[in-house]
Amino acid sequence: MADDLSGVAHFLYEAGILKHARRTGWWMAGVRDPESVAEHSWRTSLIATIIAKLEGADPARAAFLAVWHDTQETRTGDVNHLGKKYAPGADPRAVTADQTAGMPEVLASTVRDLVAEYEAKESPEAMCARDADKLECLLQGIEYKAQGYVNAQRWIDNSRSRLTTETGQRLAEELLSQGSLDWLRSALGENASS
Repeated sequence: MADDLSGVAHFLYEAGILKHARRTGWWMAGVRDPESVAEHSWRTSLIATIIAKLEGADPARAAFLAVWHDTQETRTGDVNHLGKKYAPGADPRAVTADQTAGMPEVLASTVRDLVAEYEAKESPEAMCARDADKLECLLQGIEYKAQGYVNAQRWIDNSRSRLTTETGQRLAEELLSQGSLDWLRSALGENASS
């Protein structure tokens, strides 16, 4: 294995930016310190696994797509929906090509292919990963709303309306029917209404 890994090391440092990059759309809902892109991507990957498994798609592939779906934001930032009206976003495939330049080709082509698959919105796994992205936003909105950010309802409604898989839609209904701490009450053996 004589491949030069300096490009990989550069990318790994660059990816650390996502731990600090905030999801900017939440500022419009009044959230002062919104989640980071990395936090969003982590839970999106978990959700993609769940949706894919229940939809009969490959859960590992769906999670793989979800892990990489926002990595371009190290270079573009998180341009929210309103921002895209004035400054259309960069093509994620082009950004990824720049990010992976200098990496061993076997790795670079894999990452480019993942991003292209996600953006094409055609494979079952991409559809599951994209629904996971929307479902994670819905879930985050529910949590922000529980913290008193009533304007998060707009993100909840918008995310819900964009779900395409049956599992994504059913899971949204279930999430909306529960309180954000019902899981804790259940784990402690308490009634949900406590």
